[in-house]
Amino acid sequence: MTKTLITRRAALKGTALLTGAAAIPSGFAIAQAKPLKIGLMLPYSGTFAQLGENITFAVEMYLAEKGGKLAGREVQIIKLDDESKPENGQQNAERMVKRDAVDVLIGTVHSGVQMAIHKVVAESGTLCIIPNAGANDVTRKLCAKNVFRSSFTNWQPAYGMGLALGKRGIKKAAWITWDYAAGAESGEGFKQGLEAGGGQLVQTLTLKFPETNFQPLLAQIQGLGVEAVGSFFSGGGAVQFVKEYAAAGIKVPLCGSGFLTEGTLAGQGAAAEGIETALHYGDGLESPKNTAFRAAFKAKANREADVFAVQGYDAAQFLNAGLEAVKGDMANEAALYKAIETAKIDSPRGPISMSASHNVVQDIYLRKVTGGQNKVVSTVVAQLADPGTGCKL
Repeated sequence: MTKTLITRRAALKGTALLTGAAAIPSGFAIAQAKPLKIGLMLPYSGTFAQLGENITFAVEMYLAEKGGKLAGREVQIIKLDDESKPENGQQNAERMVKRDAVDVLIGTVHSGVQMAIHKVVAESGTLCIIPNAGANDVTRKLCAKNVFRSSFTNWQPAYGMGLALGKRGIKKAAWITWDYAAGAESGEGFKQGLEAGGGQLVQTLTLKFPETNFQPLLAQIQGLGVEAVGSFFSGGGAVQFVKEYAAAGIKVPLCGSGFLTEGTLAGQGAAAEGIETALHYGDGLESPKNTAFRAAFKAKANREADVFAVQGYDAAQFLNAGLEAVKGDMANEAALYKAIETAKIDSPRGPISMSASHNVVQDIYLRKVTGGQNKVVSTVVAQLADPGTGCKL
């Protein structure tokens, strides 16, 4: 499999060299002759379908802003529903890279599926931009020169939340999450942020993913002697957890990584009011870029923009920055990757760039649920880069 994929890319480069030898102006002339194939491998069904849709809407919106072309090249979008099933991830990624011969793969949402994608693109050399999945290792010990992320690592938002508590004077906090990678990685970020602010994580409570029997954990909180409880849950689990936390009458304030209340407020209702979270986007960010983005997204999708839409839009922005630098010539990989690495992007979330390990550098905002919105309170940490531990590029 790997030999076939590498051979395809080598052949592409070889074609560019032969073209030059034949005195045709440049490899760019050949690139112009065919559309740029962008593969969108995202969930279009199941629990995360709306996330995949919002990422897609935002990518399409950016392409429309560019007149349907990137760096002068027509664009062909190929979509594949990954169904958020890690067991099908490698097969689906190989289908896009081998059969569909995409030039760029944008995907995905689920971190388990992302690990399967990563194996394929790391071996084949296909450019990959991650519009959501926050698995730390993808831009840490498994980092690759052709893989970039326009979203976050699980560590980043939780670090911001812990830091905000520590700076406020919280000395002792607990952490509650599912016992899986995202929960553990977020918990480590929360712990490090809390410690950086002068606080201490005294207890971690977990339950098996995706179980939602929270009562045994909630019963322990009052006896822990903590001043705050941090958490990482998302989707339906987050809805149930927040409602049960409020119903239990626990006096210790609940907070967490932003996904605790991102896209879940409608289900959580009054139980979420007052909860603080940290994330790289939020309601009420005022900038010309964000105002225009939200209006355009609402017109296209007939729904409000969220962090997933922002991440998809910025995946397209980073891609365009690279393509503009090489005039659309994907075969000029060194210059293409260098341009993405050094790009300074005006995002709806604020200014962003790439870290040395190819993860996005961004502001982390403290948000408070107010009137059914995740209203931005302050910037808890500016231009936060993931540590990139173990990355060697």
